[in-house]
Amino acid sequence: MLAGCSETAPETSGSTSGSESEAASSDDQSTDETPDTEKGTVKLVYVNWSEGVAMTNLAKAILEDKMGYTVEITMADVAPIFTSLANGDQDAFMDAWLPTTHASYMDEYGDDLDDLGNNFEDAKIGLVVPSYVAINSLDELNDVADDFNHELIGIDSGAGIMKATDAAIEAYGLDYELIPGSGPAMTAALATAIEDNEAIAVTGWAPHWKFARWDLKFLEDPQGVYGGSENIHTITRKGFSDDMPDVAAFLTNFYMDGQQLGDLMGAIADSDDDPVDVARVWMADNEELINSWIPAE
Repeated sequence: MLAGCSETAPETSGSTSGSESEAASSDDQSTDETPDTEKGTVKLVYVNWSEGVAMTNLAKAILEDKMGYTVEITMADVAPIFTSLANGDQDAFMDAWLPTTHASYMDEYGDDLDDLGNNFEDAKIGLVVPSYVAINSLDELNDVADDFNHELIGIDSGAGIMKATDAAIEAYGLDYELIPGSGPAMTAALATAIEDNEAIAVTGWAPHWKFARWDLKFLEDPQGVYGGSENIHTITRKGFSDDMPDVAAFLTNFYMDGQQLGDLMGAIADSDDDPVDVARVWMADNEELINSWIPAE
């Protein structure tokens, strides 16, 4: 069994999301078409991160409205997600960052998983600060530690970026404490600090809608602790492609560029509607792209 995590607070600039706020771990919103239950149920699992929320809800909308499946989406922390996939309790996860961020999970569970390939390229993780902050590199952080209250604002403790940040604190000898939280809590703290023109450093990643909303920068990482550019992969339980070949083909074809994913993430972040409903509107506005992912019958 996969226990959903509690990070359901909304995330917008003033109040926290529409983007990362699913009211329940298993979601069964109504669709334009009644799914053909004989085709089966697809179980998608995601972490409460903006790109995963966007892609998972878009996939749900397509699978239900255009391919006739019933789709259950479940939110959880990243560690139990990999465990649930390896155990066969969930079908697919669309937000695996490789080769670095989730490498330890793939090392542990990879023999029981299938990788369907990239759905996004040139992703990045690191420490992010507002552009008005004077420093530009991780090795300058100790010089201004008091400005940051000796704190780095993090997300859920099991996330790969949190492990990388722990490594960065050690590598650079930073006199800072990493504060765990959630994606929505991180962006809420960022919004408050920017409104007050205060220094703040958060565990950040791109793609993310926050880069469109605020003027931000990654701190340089001369030691390369955070690694280089990464790709986001869709991974599934072993044997899923044999059980549901057309769904696996769709998920393999699913690919978004920065503009497309940023547009969808921004629409979800700016809306009070359920993410799947926002995804349905986006789907209707991008029919040619969506149809290119759906395998021929």
